[in-house]
Amino acid sequence: MRPLILVRDKGYTGRRIRNYPRRRGIRLTIPRLSNEPRRAPFRREIYSQRNVVERAINRLKQFLRITTRYEKLAVNYTAMIENACILLWL
Repeated sequence: MRPLILVRDKGYTGRRIRNYPRRRGIRLTIPRLSNEPRRAPFRREIYSQRNVVERAINRLKQFLRITTRYEKLAVNYTAMIENACILLWL
């Protein structure tokens, strides 16, 4: 599976990092550094949704079994993530 859009920090603004997804047909949303020329359009509304994903991951890190990866099988690890998501949702 290939993502449609890739959203990253300013730390990933290098030419090689930007060209790799573009060659594979993946659109980018990476803010430019202040000393870089602005070439591609920056989609601020897509970049603002990145905050929601980061907050969800940080809330999942509260669960020690997920953070330390006690579960070795992918099926069990996925189940623990689902359980943590349910607990956070309640």
